[in-house]
Amino acid sequence: MTDLSLWAKAEQIAQVLRQQGAVAIDTDVLQPADFLLDLYGEDIRARAYVTSDPLRGDLMLRPDYTVPISRAFLDSGEKEARYSYVGTVFRRQESDLNRANEYIQVGYERFGDRNEPEAEADVFCSIREALDHPNLSVQTGDIQILTTAVQGLRTTPERRAALMRHIWRPRRFRSLLEKYAGLKPATNQGQARLSEEIPFIGLRQRQEVQARLDILQRETKTEPISKIELDLLKEITQLKDTYSNVLSVLRDFAVDLPHLTDAIDTIERRLDALSKRGINTDELIFEGSFGRTSMEYYDGFVFGFSLRTKMASLQVASGGRYNALLRQLGAVGNHGAVGGVIRPALLQQAKEEQE
Repeated sequence: MTDLSLWAKAEQIAQVLRQQGAVAIDTDVLQPADFLLDLYGEDIRARAYVTSDPLRGDLMLRPDYTVPISRAFLDSGEKEARYSYVGTVFRRQESDLNRANEYIQVGYERFGDRNEPEAEADVFCSIREALDHPNLSVQTGDIQILTTAVQGLRTTPERRAALMRHIWRPRRFRSLLEKYAGLKPATNQGQARLSEEIPFIGLRQRQEVQARLDILQRETKTEPISKIELDLLKEITQLKDTYSNVLSVLRDFAVDLPHLTDAIDTIERRLDALSKRGINTDELIFEGSFGRTSMEYYDGFVFGFSLRTKMASLQVASGGRYNALLRQLGAVGNHGAVGGVIRPALLQQAKEEQE
């Protein structure tokens, strides 16, 4: 498919999304890089094109649309909005010449909805309809289940904060979890106080280094995370089953982790909203770890649509909820946000390879 025909296909997809009430929007290709890099997952952060302007400072070529569109919504002063966009994003490639470093995205974003399950069902179904393919494979999950479980652990705030930082890095998360459960030998944390006689060299202030040493010292005296909590967290990340079975398991988990109840209720309300839109939720699969290696701003419902070809399975669309991102961008109050993105080039590639 030529570039022109691919753009035409992208516009056709976007038109389906606009029929849901979305308003067309675009953003600058060059975005301020100051804090944006910290908002993206490690994969995108490592692959961003960053440059410098003598007047505007560090800038990056737009690596995705969600952050700039979220900023546009907050700047608008609106309480609710639906946006659709078509445009190019840029990702640096260092090891695969066949992987595109500039490609078209089509997306749908909803902000400020009071009924979050209904908004999630709308985005999920709208993306599914726009893909217009009978053989889509679906993956779903909910990051909130794992984050809620971590936030409810009976341990120190420092440990919970460290685990939360690494939710999107599964190997590091598991290593920390095992360390906090006492399954790994404690390392020597060094002396408790900085000597005033030793010259202090470095960018950090003496107080900052001492504060970190104090945390490490307290860590050596902290009781391990219980085996029950450790096992439950591991089982949550390994869940993969129909929603009826997963909800039954999660309700059992809530006996020992009662703070999970609200997150479980949210899943049930979402399933009801999806059912009302004609989705057979009995066939949907929940995956406890789905979305954990994607962008770090997802904090709730996550989904992906894939097409199987002779060579591989191509994820042609994905999305999810990202309320926390708006707070990081300075939002005051409870602004809900959920959206999804479609890759027209991958969609076309999958269709051609299936023929």
